[in-house]
Amino acid sequence: MIETIVIDCPYCGERFTTLADISGGSQSYVEDCAVCCRPIEIALHVDEDGELAGVDVRTDRD
Repeated sequence: MIETIVIDCPYCGERFTTLADISGGSQSYVEDCAVCCRPIEIALHVDEDGELAGVDVRTDRD
């Protein structure tokens, strides 16, 4: 299942929208910021019902 998520870049602070595939359950991946192009580590938290429960973002330095 594809979800639309809104992320605040931990580098530049700009907000942008991206797509996340939650069909694989909870996962982490790297996606470049749509504004400043720096790599953001995104962690998706999927609950037992297969629903998106939360999104965490951090820099590649954290």
